[in-house]
Amino acid sequence: MRIFLTGATGFIGSRIVPELLAAGHRVLGMTRSDEGAHALAYAGAEVHRGHLEDLDSLRSGAAKADAVIHTAFDHDFSNFVANCEKDRQAIKAMGSALAGSDRPLLITSGTGMGSTMPGKPATEDVFNTEHPNPRSASEVAGAEMLAAGVAVSVVRLPQVHDTVRQGLISPLIAMARAKGVSAYVGEGLNHWPAAHVLDVARLYRLAIEKCEPGARYHAVAEEGIRVRDIAEVIGAGLGVPAKSISPSDAGDHFGWLAGFVGMDLLASSAWTRKVLEWHPSGPGLLDDLERMDYSSVR
Repeated sequence: MRIFLTGATGFIGSRIVPELLAAGHRVLGMTRSDEGAHALAYAGAEVHRGHLEDLDSLRSGAAKADAVIHTAFDHDFSNFVANCEKDRQAIKAMGSALAGSDRPLLITSGTGMGSTMPGKPATEDVFNTEHPNPRSASEVAGAEMLAAGVAVSVVRLPQVHDTVRQGLISPLIAMARAKGVSAYVGEGLNHWPAAHVLDVARLYRLAIEKCEPGARYHAVAEEGIRVRDIAEVIGAGLGVPAKSISPSDAGDHFGWLAGFVGMDLLASSAWTRKVLEWHPSGPGLLDDLERMDYSSVR
């Protein structure tokens, strides 16, 4: 297939490119910069110039492809609600170019969308439209496109990691360095799920190849790591103490991260592993955090 990939030069997208090429697919990768264009060409992908705010570029990229994988997202979490709305518009634009065909559109969301209550793992068969995470806008847009006849499916992400980046944990590390303490909320017994970036890239390939409209896949290798354990490993790496912050003080300490750091986000991938024959084999989150070079974190 010729696959249009948004976010093709990003943390996850740049790993999806070689995964798709090695499987015999062609990649039309979107980038907004000359540097990104050079990187894509060097990797063996075709280049499509565009960005999330340019809906025409998204429509034209989708129109040229046999399938679309959408991983681009504006990760300025201080403006998270607006960026989720931007993602909703992007999904609808690409979906409009695929309507009336069987060409698949694989979008991205978070595992929290499959959660119904704290302490119970999120599952693929659930879409909780009442979840407080604004990222639900992405799946709402996907459901609208599915109802319009577009072959939409979803990959839900946990904390995706290697020894350089770890999703929301990366800003936690920067915050711990700046404040001189690696903090967690209360007892820190809430959990975050995780998966290594190469395992996630493989899951995207398997999902686009299967093309099951309406399916939701959880890219989860570890169902949940205690946030206290994460904070303690970060503290050891930075040489700062790990410390509990009361829920009432979380807003002052964590700022925009306060809405995430206390969440219990257990998530299962049992169904995903079965239907895609996906067997994650990369290092665990704590292993990557222990092996990373903290001197490079700013």
